[in-house]
Amino acid sequence: MRFPLVFCTFFLIASATVLSAQVQETTTPWHSFEKVEFKLNGIPARYVKPRKPLPGNPWVWRAHFPDWHVEMDSILLERGFHIAYINTNDQYGAPKAMMTWDDFYQYLVSAKGFAPKVALEGVSRGGLYVYGWAKRNPARVSCIYAEAPVCDFKSWPGGKGGGKGDAKSWQQLLEVYGFSEQQALDYADQPMDNLAGLAAYKVPILHVISLHDKLVPNDENTFPLVERYQKLGGPATVYSMSRGGQTLEGHHFPIEHPEWWADFIQQHSYPVQKPLEHQPYGQLRNGLPNVYRAITEQKKATVAFLGGSITHNPGWRDKVSRYLQERFPQTEFTFIRAGIPSLGSLPHAFRVEQDVLSQGKIDLLFLEAAVNDRTNETDSLTQLRALEGIVRHTRRNNPLADVVLMEFADPDKFGDFRQGKKPVELANHERVAAHYGLPSIDLAREVYDRIAAKEFTWEFDFKDLHPSPFGQEIYFQTIRYLLEAGFRSADKDGKPSVSIAPLNRGNFERGRYVPIQDAKLGSGWKRVESWKPADQVGTRAGFVDRPMLEATTPGATLTLNFTGSAVGMAIVSGPDAGEVEYRIDNGPYQKMDLQTQWSQQLHLPWYKLFAGNLPDKKHVLHLRMATTKNPKSTGTACRIVYFLAN
Repeated sequence: MRFPLVFCTFFLIASATVLSAQVQETTTPWHSFEKVEFKLNGIPARYVKPRKPLPGNPWVWRAHFPDWHVEMDSILLERGFHIAYINTNDQYGAPKAMMTWDDFYQYLVSAKGFAPKVALEGVSRGGLYVYGWAKRNPARVSCIYAEAPVCDFKSWPGGKGGGKGDAKSWQQLLEVYGFSEQQALDYADQPMDNLAGLAAYKVPILHVISLHDKLVPNDENTFPLVERYQKLGGPATVYSMSRGGQTLEGHHFPIEHPEWWADFIQQHSYPVQKPLEHQPYGQLRNGLPNVYRAITEQKKATVAFLGGSITHNPGWRDKVSRYLQERFPQTEFTFIRAGIPSLGSLPHAFRVEQDVLSQGKIDLLFLEAAVNDRTNETDSLTQLRALEGIVRHTRRNNPLADVVLMEFADPDKFGDFRQGKKPVELANHERVAAHYGLPSIDLAREVYDRIAAKEFTWEFDFKDLHPSPFGQEIYFQTIRYLLEAGFRSADKDGKPSVSIAPLNRGNFERGRYVPIQDAKLGSGWKRVESWKPADQVGTRAGFVDRPMLEATTPGATLTLNFTGSAVGMAIVSGPDAGEVEYRIDNGPYQKMDLQTQWSQQLHLPWYKLFAGNLPDKKHVLHLRMATTKNPKSTGTACRIVYFLAN
């Protein structure tokens, strides 16, 4: 489901209008061209206009020293490029500067019609800016040109290596970043760090240097960055300037063949490529007013990530956390990472109390289950009951918690799209989100559409349902777009979900774990205080080296008294997982296979629901090991980590 067109346009125009209202432009000559100067949010900015702009308005963004070595810029202006600059001097690429850069980019692209991809130009300390912003926005960068760039501020201005550094600038840097000396030395996101996303986008980089540069030594800056970038698959070129006088200990040098470098930028920036927009894939609905107030007024917010392996693995989740910290530096954030591989909506509904809500008041919850719900063959009704239950349970913890439902991509869903169908899992996410007015993001459809538009391929770029760094960037950029839209419209009043009538009264809003100690064990069952497999088959964290109930022989029995409308169990399903027979109260026995398609390779956490629509009262679960087993199983075992009840 997508934004209506009028809704999308509102956010684009609203953003541009707010920025435009602050801008009063002054035009003056600049090297035979026109320079347009203005202030954006009070910060001096400018762009130089070509006499005849190229179609699509390609542009170059200078990070620093906008009037230094203008030969290449002049050539590009003659060819139809704009040259832009905003004064974030003396901020050394710090997060504050990056937020300003985001605003400047948004203004030039939205209000002035500049190309969605920009060529970055970083001179000396400008390297801190161009790489800092490019790593945060690889999809917005066509290429990077850098002259003698600083690629590690410990080298300059720190002077902690072979260069002499600059003590005054170093102290200024510490103040801008809010670092102690040791924190600066330990900082792990220099330009040369965390380049995987940029490399995955194949953003070409070109460094022009002097081999005699003693102020920003190449061995501490350009050479290690280029080596790392190339090892990650990024295209990189280094050209050493050797003709003409070199001053400032080799850091200043004349630029040879400026037309070559203009060719480099033009080759990678023109014709202008316009990728699909992010906004059609998000539904803002009632927005994010509650978490925005917690962030901006209380200066304290807890953000939780609940999902499967796509949430468990590093990538988009860490980028979202970092974005929030940089966007709101005065706010104390607590992040709860509650991703467990292989688990979908049903397990989340029963574990949300222990794994998320028990840790305090949640202000924002990111929830994903669409991939594993398809893989695990969770039926549609159970999906709805589970997803709605998580939303309502979370809002019982904090009536004003905001929830974002996310629908990640996998090839199975692409088959539905090709047939013109909405995948059931996505439809259920959207149904719950629409009922409660919650934001949602259809990332599955976005990836499918971008592949269809030939922006990238699944095989060589996205690569897997556990995305490559490239895919993680796709996810993050759309999530960030939704968050920004939500924060811009945060003047709405939030509506507690628990005050809204449920879609399904049998939803799992009181889903919980029931401890294994509550079971009455009959013959054949035992409690293992710290279970680990004897067959050397792999396990998952949290489901090994812990207490479990175990039975390995047919006929083993136990009973569990519980109260609620649903009952099940969380087990470990390995190669020897057997079959169980169960009944509720005095009903007939039914059989359940505990094997999964992955059980031969892993003792897998697995959640089984015996009944989901019981009268909400006291019941008794009777469980026994069956004499039969799946032909693929090597035994007749059952290992219970928790019981489930609603």
